[in-house]
Amino acid sequence: MGDGWGMRKMWVGAGAAVALGMGFVMLLVVGVYLVAGNLAGGAGGGAKKLAKGSVPAAYQPLVQKWGNLCPAINPALLAAQLYQESGFNPKARSAAAAQGIAQFIPGTWATHGIDGDGDGDRDVWDPADAIPSAASYDCSLASYVKDVPGDPTENMLASYNAGAYAVIKYQGVPPYKETQNYVKVITTLEKSFAAPAGRVDPSEQAAGAIAYAQKKLGTPYLWGGNGTADQGGRFDCSGLTKAAYESVGIKLPRVANDQYNAGPHPGRDELLPGDLVFFSDDLTNSRAIRHVGIYVGGGYMIDAPRTGAVIRFDPIDTPDYFGATRVTEDGAKALPTTV
Repeated sequence: MGDGWGMRKMWVGAGAAVALGMGFVMLLVVGVYLVAGNLAGGAGGGAKKLAKGSVPAAYQPLVQKWGNLCPAINPALLAAQLYQESGFNPKARSAAAAQGIAQFIPGTWATHGIDGDGDGDRDVWDPADAIPSAASYDCSLASYVKDVPGDPTENMLASYNAGAYAVIKYQGVPPYKETQNYVKVITTLEKSFAAPAGRVDPSEQAAGAIAYAQKKLGTPYLWGGNGTADQGGRFDCSGLTKAAYESVGIKLPRVANDQYNAGPHPGRDELLPGDLVFFSDDLTNSRAIRHVGIYVGGGYMIDAPRTGAVIRFDPIDTPDYFGATRVTEDGAKALPTTV
């Protein structure tokens, strides 16, 4: 959510958006969406690179370097863990006494914390120590269960949650609902931090989300608006995108920068109708995102721009365009409830 959209320089006036005509835009949406299945394919294999801006710039070099420490992890997986644990907050503290950006409890830190930056101390509150320690701990767990059948990364994550003994006992991810969910959450979040190695599959719910947003065209903007009756059915930017996807059964977080992590990130030339498109004054940090809209094709989105404006069509090709997310049901479900 945000009112910063008013600061954007509009390269095409609102009149131009209207001039496109509702009929033309609908044809464009339907046409692009119908051919999407023929154009899209699953992401390929190979080493994973971080998606642009998915990790705050201050931590990106650390995640990129230490995410390659052993074969069981990669930079996107390490980023997903840090996001799930703390939302990249180096001052995070949990009710269970977990501390720092990697949420180490004191006992684990005493055993597995390392001096990542070589300054002579091991500081759980310093990302330069905590991020390398998280990677090192993951790799230690992977080594403990290296002879267990199955996927080494999934076994490592299961060990992190349930202990290496349980993984060895059950010869794989143990039959604990919490542990199985933990493995699924992290491996799903990984996809939102990785730069796609190929085309990303289109969302099955995208057309419904667009249809919902189109019905709201002309509705006045309201900061913090969720479209409820007491708010006169008004929305802000992320309130609109949340409601649009909720109408097709996908529950997104409330704010735009968390919605960015609800799926993989297609490139500008791979956008499909229904993708969420994001805008920021800091193009190196997804946590700084301040505006979101729903792409409809042809370089346009439906968005709730700012106070004093209405939900409308706007162009996306502006200097503050950050990137896009192809929302998936699993991706949305994997997002932590508090980050």
